[in-house]
Amino acid sequence: MKVLKYEEDGFLPGITLDSDAGKLMITGRACPEDPTEFYKPIFDWIDEYANSPKDKTIFDFKLSYYNTATSKILMMLLQRMEELAGDGHDVLIRWHYPTDDEDMQEAGEDYSEMVEVKFEMVPYEEE
Repeated sequence: MKVLKYEEDGFLPGITLDSDAGKLMITGRACPEDPTEFYKPIFDWIDEYANSPKDKTIFDFKLSYYNTATSKILMMLLQRMEELAGDGHDVLIRWHYPTDDEDMQEAGEDYSEMVEVKFEMVPYEEE
């Protein structure tokens, strides 16, 4: 399986999916015009990865902003990780948020309550 990587570009998030390391990451602003189309390769990659995951999978979410359509996609991504964990695999979600962004912190807390998977809140200072 190859690494899937998209650089952040305006309203498109950065994506890094690395099967060899068991690390997945989404960063930046996530407001694609057609979220279903944009995220299709990501879901396809995750589905393939789920057939032979690493011993530990870590999914980092470090978003500065996302729109309503993307919030549904994020939930679907978290549900895929929940399924992986439900199959007995070690999965950790890390939700990064700026220390001064209560909305992003609350969003992470809300998501953590909606899925049965290890969830870690990671505050950081913006540069």
